[in-house]
Amino acid sequence: MCRNITMLRGLQPGATAEEIEAAARQYVRKVSGVTSVSAATAEPFELAVQQIAAVTTELLAALPPRKQPPPTLPPLRRIKVSKAST
Repeated sequence: MCRNITMLRGLQPGATAEEIEAAARQYVRKVSGVTSVSAATAEPFELAVQQIAAVTTELLAALPPRKQPPPTLPPLRRIKVSKAST
């Protein structure tokens, strides 16, 4: 699976809608092979992202809490952490 998709379960604070959508977008890019959305691929691509993000949100809400936080931060948090430390 794609190395760019990180665990969202167990984040403190919990995964944001933006982080969930970013993970869904990476997943759809990987499985579809669509790296650049065109007029022909935009509608099915965006629909898939929305559906996967919705299911992911439901999944994260239904799972019990993790005993340990994920080993790495999602990409959007890494950007925020690196900006805060500079």
